[in-house]
Amino acid sequence: MFAFLRRTATLLALLLPAWSALAADPAPKSAAHTVPDTMAQRMLACTVCHGEQGRATNAGYFPRIAGKPAGYLYNQLVHFRAGRRNNVGMASLLDSLSDDYLREIAAHFASLDLPYPPPLRSDAPAAVLQRGEALALRGDKARDVPACVACHGQALTGVNPAIPGLLGLPRDYLIGQLGAWQTGLRRASAPDCMGHVAQRLSGGDVTAVASWLASQPLPANTHPAPATAQPLPLRCGSEG
Repeated sequence: MFAFLRRTATLLALLLPAWSALAADPAPKSAAHTVPDTMAQRMLACTVCHGEQGRATNAGYFPRIAGKPAGYLYNQLVHFRAGRRNNVGMASLLDSLSDDYLREIAAHFASLDLPYPPPLRSDAPAAVLQRGEALALRGDKARDVPACVACHGQALTGVNPAIPGLLGLPRDYLIGQLGAWQTGLRRASAPDCMGHVAQRLSGGDVTAVASWLASQPLPANTHPAPATAQPLPLRCGSEG
């Protein structure tokens, strides 16, 4: 105990002159730092959850928003603000923002052309992945479930202006969103085509299609497909 006190007293004796000098002659204040008024700077709040520049990762729960179609991103911001998507944090961030500013946010992230990480290896059984592939590429006519590619593009990278890509998203996020549509926690503008699809999937189907999608590599061209005049298999109020 006494040894500790002696060491403490010695340390204070050594530091006190330095502290006194700093108090008598403080360092000059640095020049004020100017923060650039850019969308990238303003959107740093989004990157806390969605990753650097909105690219996220292929694991965890938060989705990538970089490179998604601008119409889709805008629709989701409106849905969060209106409560059709149930997320208190997102709703509080967007509550006071105008439609025009939401369009600016959507355009900013849609314009980012960033590489995707390689997909994670799936540990799902082969039969589960086969079922997921069947749902994604061929659908299930008996359950009135169209194939994912029928709406989200043959490459599953989305379709402009408002249908998102399904590749490069975490498995848990995909499961969570399909489950939210099944329970009504996530809704879109009527007619809610994804609600129709999700409610016709079993729990096993949700796991299967999410596991297969999350394990697929991105094609060389990761951009959303151009808009097409071909009608969708279901009527969608907001196409996403």
